[in-house]
Amino acid sequence: MAPVPQPTSAMQPILRALRLPQFGLGSKIAAVVLAIIVALTLLAGWIAPHDPLTMNPMVRLQGPIEGYPLGTDNYGRDIFSRVLIGGQLSLIIGIATAAVSVLLGLVIGMIAGFFRTADAIIMRMMDALMAIPSILLAIALVALNGPSVGSVIAAITIPEIPRVVRLVRAVILSAREEPYVEAAIALGTPMHKILIRHLVPNTTAPLIVQGTYILASAILTEAILSFLGAGVSTETPTWGNIMAEGRLFFRIKPELILYPGIALSLCILSINLLGDAARDMLDPRLKKRAG
Repeated sequence: MAPVPQPTSAMQPILRALRLPQFGLGSKIAAVVLAIIVALTLLAGWIAPHDPLTMNPMVRLQGPIEGYPLGTDNYGRDIFSRVLIGGQLSLIIGIATAAVSVLLGLVIGMIAGFFRTADAIIMRMMDALMAIPSILLAIALVALNGPSVGSVIAAITIPEIPRVVRLVRAVILSAREEPYVEAAIALGTPMHKILIRHLVPNTTAPLIVQGTYILASAILTEAILSFLGAGVSTETPTWGNIMAEGRLFFRIKPELILYPGIALSLCILSINLLGDAARDMLDPRLKKRAG
């Protein structure tokens, strides 16, 4: 009898995490839903039955018909293909924003938390950025640089950086007073080794949780900017652009907003639920309370 195949070593930590008490039924459902959304968007080039930009006026504003499982929009474009392809760019913008925000926030926050002379200057700059409403700042940056994917990523990332900086700074301020850090300083350990070996690991858990919230927020903000006409080019399908075009025909065909709205809502809800589960799993105080 052939042996039962075992999970690969890369999958074992994920499977172990899903068995933890913090990953309840809601978190597991969220993980499955998010995995389906990501898989569909990644495979959109093979799954989508039509080019999302191809117009066919003969079938405009139709319901589900042969070859168009979700119907067509006001230009005769396939809604199903547009939702799938639009999800690709929305997720790319969200992931890129979360990655850049966490990376830059980690570096700046470590400098602010470890070097007292730089702390006041950096934090006053972060306070100034946080005083500006994030949506207004994003709209201004996109209007200044023009509609493009890079502009949207930069516009969403800049307001998120101060939040990460404050989080990392608080962790570093607490960790640098630990005896092992003071011992490393007394022994003359180079500063970069202290930061990398002793302080960066303390920021891993909170940054993972914060990164999930930034990811969800970035996807939503991109949709808001696109809906307002301040996101990527209107010719490029994203969930926000699809809903923006469909709002004019909402009374006669609400599916134009309904389908991308459902995809957007499920994606953000799933990410937030997984972020809550990650917080419960990584926070030692919540572990003790659950135990």
